[in-house]
Amino acid sequence: MAAGAIDRSHKGQGLPTYAVQDAKGAYVPLNSFLGRPMLLNLWATWCAPCVKELPQLDTLAGKAPGGLRVIAVSQDLEGLAKVKPFLEARGIKNLPPLYDDQAKISGGMGVNLPTTILYDSQGNEVWRTSGERDWTSAETAKLLAEAR
Repeated sequence: MAAGAIDRSHKGQGLPTYAVQDAKGAYVPLNSFLGRPMLLNLWATWCAPCVKELPQLDTLAGKAPGGLRVIAVSQDLEGLAKVKPFLEARGIKNLPPLYDDQAKISGGMGVNLPTTILYDSQGNEVWRTSGERDWTSAETAKLLAEAR
């Protein structure tokens, strides 16, 4: 599948039961972010396409179209020590530092980075995409509107 292509083969699958660490090191279950549509982005500081799309995802998180919650979870093994200063240095303000310092999510789901998955408000997958995507395009806005 081409980078940025939409994959609907997992549609309807539930949100994984993983927990991520927040800026204070506390574990937060992914399902605690439910209640409204969620865009889950898996990224790492060493992944060039991931880093390139972070500012667009940050802008999207600030706009919250249709109540969309944007969650970016770093898969860096160094966790908070690396992720928080990395986000601060790049002026990322709307994406809180969240990390999976054992890369359980990407490993458990068998996905490459970046992978972004859209879930509806009940935690059912709508679609996913791997590789860099233009998060500001009209096409992407229509795709994001599919989650309720």
